[in-house]
Amino acid sequence: MSITQTDLTRINTFVFDVDGVLTDGLLYCFADGEQVRTFNIKDGFAIKHAIQQGYRVAIITGKNEPGVRKRLEQLNIEDVFMGVEEKVETFENYVYMQGIHPATVAYMGDDMPDFEVMQRCGLRACPADAADNIKEISTFVSTRKGGRGAVRELIEKIMKAQDTW
Repeated sequence: MSITQTDLTRINTFVFDVDGVLTDGLLYCFADGEQVRTFNIKDGFAIKHAIQQGYRVAIITGKNEPGVRKRLEQLNIEDVFMGVEEKVETFENYVYMQGIHPATVAYMGDDMPDFEVMQRCGLRACPADAADNIKEISTFVSTRKGGRGAVRELIEKIMKAQDTW
């Protein structure tokens, strides 16, 4: 599939997975049980800029780690759903409660837990290193890998199309 100008100009909400999208998917596990991930600072800048320009940004992720939550707070993301087993249900409740039309949502995911929810969004996006079945349904495949600027590329592309970058 290819992305159109219409796809880009109707987006007002970004929804992201964390592991494999905002991070590179690697997990550093320490003896005390702490799990550490790395986030890309350029992705963070783009998220904060989008929020400042009035876009909604939400996170739906299966994990529930305090360090991840802290990073998302630093980025001023208010709509954070962690420890989610059923992403579709969470997504549908979110758009309903916020009065968001699913066609105005860009969702970036990287693997099977994102598959169903991506099919309900206006713009389906993924990092360059996403699972093949996710790439197949995506209208936008980033040239960058998860945790390496894929989020920034998507946000910047949409905001430039809307003259808000």
